[in-house]
Amino acid sequence: MYLSSGGSVEMVFPRMSAAMAVMLLIGVVSVIGIFAMMTIGPAMAHGTSVQHMNGKILRITGPDRDFILMTPEGMRLQFECRTTCRASAGHLERHIIEKANTDVYFKPGPNNTLLVIDVD
Repeated sequence: MYLSSGGSVEMVFPRMSAAMAVMLLIGVVSVIGIFAMMTIGPAMAHGTSVQHMNGKILRITGPDRDFILMTPEGMRLQFECRTTCRASAGHLERHIIEKANTDVYFKPGPNNTLLVIDVD
């Protein structure tokens, strides 16, 4: 806010204006950082060739933590959770019991298999 007094312009609340400008700057930088991490975060954690799928785990199909995922579009996909998989059987079972939305990070494997890297 500015007041005019005889041709010169003075700030009425300079500290308040500075505090608001700093808070606005912090907010803008934070939002940019959040969107940047949402975009490049999975690639940093899992590599650039990893793909992402979202859905609900229907059931575990084998002793190796293989599972079937139902996508929001209604597709059922079979995932193989081998040595590179970071998910525990307990974590997968909890997602089944709670009918929780599940993010699966995977790489396409041989014979059109989907090899799980991480489940969250």
